[in-house]
Amino acid sequence: MTTRTLAACAAVLFATGCASIVNDTNQAMKIETLGADGKAVAGADCTLSNDYGSTTMRSGSTTQVRRSSKDLDISCKDPGKPEAVARAISRANAGLAGNIIFGGGIGAIIDHNKGTAYTYPTWVQLEFGKTLVFDRQHEKEGMPVISASPTNSAAR
Repeated sequence: MTTRTLAACAAVLFATGCASIVNDTNQAMKIETLGADGKAVAGADCTLSNDYGSTTMRSGSTTQVRRSSKDLDISCKDPGKPEAVARAISRANAGLAGNIIFGGGIGAIIDHNKGTAYTYPTWVQLEFGKTLVFDRQHEKEGMPVISASPTNSAAR
């Protein structure tokens, strides 16, 4: 290999390790709500919030959420139904590991502070009357994330 080829390969490795380059500060997230019968209920008013602020949306659609190292709290309301509540766990993405391995840690600190080193589940289904936890570790391509720990909010 030539020196030029080696330099190009090294540049690619450094770029793939930097979450700020690879990931935006926002990520797309699909929020759906289900009734007690397990059928989709579109149009519920949902609020998603983390340490960077909150956003509102209607269930059944996709929105942009601000990446953060902190978990994302989700609450959906629909008239005549008990509230649907969830927490989406924030997990470090591959960009953070790449920074630590290739970047010596400075890039990891920057990406941690900006939130770009973290990712939430990309598709969740809240259930009215329940409090659920969604973890990206359980994500399968093209499928909603299965709740890690369903509880009945009426029992709280």
